[in-house]
Amino acid sequence: MYKITLSEKDTPKKWYNLNADLPVEFPEYSQTDEGKQIENLPRIFSKGVLEQEVSTERWIEIPKEVRDIYQQIGRPSPLFRAKGLEQHLETPAKIFYKREDMSPTGSHKLNTALAQAYYAKNDGIERLTTETGAGQWGTALALACRLMGLDCLVYMVKVSFQQKPYRKTIIKLYDGEIIPSPSTTTDFGKKILAETPDHPGSLGVAISEAVEIALNDDKAYYSLGSVLNHVMLHQTIIGQEIKMQLDQIDATPDVMVGCIGGGSNFAGSTFPFIKDKLNDDLDCQFIAVEPSACPTVTQGDYKYDFGDTCGFTPLIKMYTLGHDYIAPSVHAGGLRYHGLSPQVSLLAHEKIIEARTVHQKDVFESNKIFAQTEGVVPAPETGHAIKVGIDEAIKCRKTGEEKNIIINFSGHGLLDLQGYEDFLEGELED
Repeated sequence: MYKITLSEKDTPKKWYNLNADLPVEFPEYSQTDEGKQIENLPRIFSKGVLEQEVSTERWIEIPKEVRDIYQQIGRPSPLFRAKGLEQHLETPAKIFYKREDMSPTGSHKLNTALAQAYYAKNDGIERLTTETGAGQWGTALALACRLMGLDCLVYMVKVSFQQKPYRKTIIKLYDGEIIPSPSTTTDFGKKILAETPDHPGSLGVAISEAVEIALNDDKAYYSLGSVLNHVMLHQTIIGQEIKMQLDQIDATPDVMVGCIGGGSNFAGSTFPFIKDKLNDDLDCQFIAVEPSACPTVTQGDYKYDFGDTCGFTPLIKMYTLGHDYIAPSVHAGGLRYHGLSPQVSLLAHEKIIEARTVHQKDVFESNKIFAQTEGVVPAPETGHAIKVGIDEAIKCRKTGEEKNIIINFSGHGLLDLQGYEDFLEGELED
């Protein structure tokens, strides 16, 4: 069997909330006396997502309107067996990959974009503002806003704005407005440009610009594509579907791999299984993979920090390289973030999951192998998980172990072809 599918009626009806099962107390968010960041949250987030952010309920109902649109955009997504890759690697391991790239915008990001747009619409909001790195999140929110009848304003990290022109086209096709960040449309953007006119941009800076707009517009909310608890929550439909799909073939995972920037696709695919591990019902290795150019977990500190550069967001306890960190301009723009989800960070700190780093050239080499054996072109971000999945399969070749390796295929690379061209021409930096 190459493809394991579910019917529309199998679309999960609830999101899973990891906060109900954490082995230690979740560290509360904090604020500075002058910033009042927590007090400002109701001005920039919907009531629905703020309730979810602090909830300790294990299961949270998915609104019918959101579930219906999940089905409209193709959920449940298929789980594929990578037999071509297995044969190429000559491994006894079974490699599976969850096809989140088959959504209309080509990644997992729509799972939370639709939910956030739904709750904002319920509050009577007219516009959502946001940031985006490589553009997967920006395109997802632009489509979600279009489907929910909202306007969308996207601040895209400037270097990605230049590297990935066609994601801009898709955002505009969905009637979204897109601005390269840092920009002259916000006070913080002007400040950054005055200090560093050729600033390449960062997710932290783009978040600050988007939040500033929301703070100054009563008809706008800010929407975040990763990091916060409610975003992790919405993505757990991925892992729930994987569970049902593995049940069809009477299999359990031995290794689960996902890339991490803010942490949402890794969380979405693994949290329902981590619940089982915490309950001693599953023996599985969970590997979160980050770029060597932005080693948040492997070289960062576990401490309180801002989620954005300016300090508009609350202080969050997470692994961080510092909120003013500017990552090198690697092609995996979605992973160039200084911090990490506080939930994923806590799991890493408690040694429930492990983090690894990989280099950009190794990522593109792994993606080339995957494309040639499976026919699918992965996003640079997704390639981080593929590289480690391949590493684990090679270990099985050496040991003879028949492990089940699950990779969350978080997005396709068909709009990342400049990076592939640079790689094939030998011009890609490591």
